[in-house]
Amino acid sequence: MRVSATPHDDRERSLETLALGIGAVAFIVVGLVAIVTFRFADAPISGPGSVGQFAAIASGVAAFVAFIAGRYVVHDREAGHTMTVLDMIDVVALAFAHAIIALLSWTLLSVILEAGFIDATVFSLPLIILSATAGAVTAYLVFFSATHMDLQLLAIILASFLAEGVLTAMLTASDPHWWQENLSALGMTDDLSAMTFNLTLIVAGFIVTTLARYATRDIPTPHPTGLRNVRRCLIVVGVFLGLVGVFTVDEFFGIHTAVASGMVVAFATLVFGLRSWIPALPKAFTTLGYVFIAVIVLLAIFFAVGFYTLTAVELVAGILVFAWIVLFIRNSAALEKDARDERAASVASPRQGDA
Repeated sequence: MRVSATPHDDRERSLETLALGIGAVAFIVVGLVAIVTFRFADAPISGPGSVGQFAAIASGVAAFVAFIAGRYVVHDREAGHTMTVLDMIDVVALAFAHAIIALLSWTLLSVILEAGFIDATVFSLPLIILSATAGAVTAYLVFFSATHMDLQLLAIILASFLAEGVLTAMLTASDPHWWQENLSALGMTDDLSAMTFNLTLIVAGFIVTTLARYATRDIPTPHPTGLRNVRRCLIVVGVFLGLVGVFTVDEFFGIHTAVASGMVVAFATLVFGLRSWIPALPKAFTTLGYVFIAVIVLLAIFFAVGFYTLTAVELVAGILVFAWIVLFIRNSAALEKDARDERAASVASPRQGDA
């Protein structure tokens, strides 16, 4: 018996073909740029003028373009949907996040490989092929991400982007003892490390506000304003996170401290209000939020008595907050899916009875 292809199957095959095409174009373009850049000369694995540096930058550009192209394809297939200004900002922010993830990932890989091939150089032909392959793989994966973007994938992108951005700022900080002050000290200088840290916070803030709008659309709840309250709290967290990157602690201490404190207050409000706003969420998840708040308060007490540094408190608190946000996205997505399945089953049951 032959099974006919469904429209979904046709769509997936079409997207896969487009993704391969995007990867092939990236391979050719990056390869040609590598030829012009290195002029068939050898290069080190990582560092200035290396194949690792070139591949990372080229992959970042390829990621940005591939994500924009992927979202354009999705929008072109969604009849009747008009992109708003907020939608465009979301696309640009997510494209930038993918580009930074690609840039940092290939840079980290080149550094690791150099540690395994000490004093080695890459010959001209392998250099061109490796650079082109890095661009092609990046473009393919990012195009796939753009055309299959959902809440759970978006949460993973947020976590990856934040982790790699902050880690890079730590490793490239001009002051090796930045940690003796606070986490915000990473954004106080005028070097590339500070720009990386502040841009990471700003773009991450955009992503959180995007999550706030999309994650609270179809969650079933009996509370009349529950979804609106959750959305507002998440938007405040995202906006204040971005403002932490805009107003650096050395130049705008008062504003920086106010928005950072406001972000914590908004998060605590969300955690304590969630059980009444969306009662269908698992109790284990809402209880976990209380545990996270208790740990943050305990760490703050340890800092107040001089047992912990402020940097340690900020790092652990930041990890807990964004881990909770990722878990919230996953739980809300599961709740929405269960609700859709129940509605589909209730619609199908009368039809089966009629049959």
